[in-house]
Order: sequence, then C-alpha cells, then structure tokens
Amino acid sequence: MLRSMTGYGKAEATINHCKYTVEIRSLNGKSADISLKTSLIPRDKELLVRQFLTAQLNRGTIDLYINAEKMPGSEGTSQINKDVLTGYLEQMDQALRGSKWHKGATSEFSAPVVASVMRFPDVLQTQREELSEEDWTLLFNTIKVAAIRLDEFRETEGVSLRNDILSKVALIESFIPQVEAFESERIDTVRARLDARLAELSAPVEAGRLEQEIIFWIDKFDINEEKVRLRQHCNYFRETMDKDEYPGKKLGFIAQEMGREINTLGSKANHAEIQKIVVKMKAELEKIKEQSMNVL
Repeated sequence: MLRSMTGYGKAEATINHCKYTVEIRSLNGKSADISLKTSLIPRDKELLVRQFLTAQLNRGTIDLYINAEKMPGSEGTSQINKDVLTGYLEQMDQALRGSKWHKGATSEFSAPVVASVMRFPDVLQTQREELSEEDWTLLFNTIKVAAIRLDEFRETEGVSLRNDILSKVALIESFIPQVEAFESERIDTVRARLDARLAELSAPVEAGRLEQEIIFWIDKFDINEEKVRLRQHCNYFRETMDKDEYPGKKLGFIAQEMGREINTLGSKANHAEIQKIVVKMKAELEKIKEQSMNVL
C-alpha cells in the first residue's frame, strides 16, 4: 500500500506515577533523518530507538518528542532553586527601583508576585527518578505504539496521494491522442513548405527527389517512438506504485524518463498546437514530481 512520508502518531502511558506522552512527526526526506527531541530516553537506549524508527518508518525527517507529567496526588519531587529565584527577584527590584511600584527591598515583594516568579523558567527543579528496566520497557512499547499510529496515518494520507498522482498520469496519457490528431497536418505542412521554396527558386525538380526529401523530413520529425515510450513509462509508473512496498525513489526516476520523452516530443513537434499540448504535459509532470517526493 502506498504511504505518504508525512505523518503523526501519539501514544500515552502511565509509568511510575508519571504520565508519559510520546509524539512522532515525520516529513519527507531522502533518508531516515531521526531527531530525538527529548532527554527522557536513557543514552544507552538511544541507538535502539533510532534503529527501531528506521526499521518501522523507513525514511523521512522524523522527530520524536516525549513529555513526562506527574500524576495528581503523587509525591512531589520538585525543589526550589533558591539561587535562580533570588536572582529573578533581585533583577525585578533593580528594574523597579525609583518607580512608583518599588517597595524598598526585595524581601518585601508581595506573595502574588513571588508566586508568579515561581513559574519562571528553572525556578522549580524536578528531580526525575532513573527509569528501571521495567519502566523503560513500558516507555519503549509506548514509542512503538506511536510509531505504528504514525504509519497508519501515512497509509491514510497515501490513499489520497495515490489518487491524485494517478489522475495526473492519466491526464498526460489523455494528451497523446490530442497530439496524434495534428500529425497529419505536420506532413501537409512540410510538403507545402517544400513546394513553396521550390516555387521561389523556379527550378525544375525531379518528382522522385522531392518525395525523398519529404520522407527525410517526415522521418526526422517522427514522434511515434516518443509516444510509445511515454505510454510505457506511464504504465510502468502505475505498476511500480501498486507493486513496490516503498516506490517513492523509483517513481522519481520514472518521472524523469517521462520528462525526457515529453521534451523530445516538443523539440520534434514543429507544430504550434502540439507545442501547447506539450506545455500542458510538462505542467502535469511537474505536479507528479512534487507529489512523488512525498511518497515513501
């Protein structure tokens, strides 16, 4: 099943009187670029987490967040950092000195002010207990659940992504018969152009020689091979999307081959209406390339 590289997964667990919330977010990327944006994972377990995320999510720009919050009613483990608290109050005292709000001394700050300062960064220090092996197993299982949910999110996004890309591939294919409708005009145009040039020269020309020149020009601007290969690339694009587990990179390469055929078709067109159709093909192909970059 086609997956998008964009996804989000979340899982929660209660471990040792703490509520642990695990969030994993992913965006598109050429390889597995994993960032552990948390200090709650023991350093000796970081490699294990990275290996698991790479195996489970394959590739993408992947960020892992973990937040721990003490459950209501559990024993408090927070302590006041006296130096930080005093530092904040002294700075407030100096800043207010001489103003109408100044009380005269740091110790005379009102209780509501001190209560507000208590919420400043680093005033309260939470002492976290070391995770036991049993606790770590629970946390790691929570990470696994979040990764699975992210993968499910990717599958859901992949359905709409697949439909959107396939509609654009079908649109490119639909332009090919429109090109064919103008091919007979191209032959007539070449013949008329040669006849006009010969009339300007007012010189006798062998009929057989004229036909040879016309055949030469028709062969030079023949676009049948490009049309055949473009149809083949479109079919291969669909097959790869449905059969490969992680088709993203291959789809990008196939799109490049489609682009080569479309460019060659345009350079050989020698017809204004065909050139317009080629421009439409290129516009749809650019959309396919952009979308394919987000396919896992």
